Amino acid sequence: MTRIALVLTVVLGAATATAATKAGVTMPDSVTVETKTLSLNGLGLREATIFDVDVYVAGLYVENVSSNAAKIVAAAEIKQIVLRFVRDVDRDDIVEAWTEGFAKNSTVPVAKLKALIAQLNRWMPSFDDGDTLTFTIIPGKGVAVDINGKRKGVLGDDDFGRSLVSIWLGPKPPTGDLKRGMLGRHPGS
Repeated sequence: MTRIALVLTVVLGAATATAATKAGVTMPDSVTVETKTLSLNGLGLREATIFDVDVYVAGLYVENVSSNAAKIVAAAEIKQIVLRFVRDVDRDDIVEAWTEGFAKNSTVPVAKLKALIAQLNRWMPSFDDGDTLTFTIIPGKGVAVDINGKRKGVLGDDDFGRSLVSIWLGPKPPTGDLKRGMLGRHPGS
């Protein structure tokens, strides 16, 4: 291969591998957190009601890409979950979703997390179409919560972080297609 062809292959390959898109939402293939490069593990679409109304696109970033939910939850590695809302969501609905998600999927007795869940819920606003909610799980430090790029605070410990990730990757996620998407699998697989 000639030098020019090699350069074009590298440049064009990099240009096509910069982002992933789901339901009109594009997320980068990687992000950097505390000097670690996290790769996009997958994108999932949260649909609600019997009418399958699109609510948000969730991107899962991890240090080591995997389709094994239990492995991702248990890994003592930095993870990031980015939710980009594709419709307006009332504060009461998001608070109910967190409360129910922890109750169904917590990796520890949910009573142990009660105060942390209550704090998370206090930080939640109503979300508008286009808003972003980011959870960055850092082992030994807790879960950083950012809304539209502004830090609300850091919550909990490793148990809280694993339980939060389990909302989407645990045994009873909001939807199976959402979980499969975040695990990099196609819906229905």
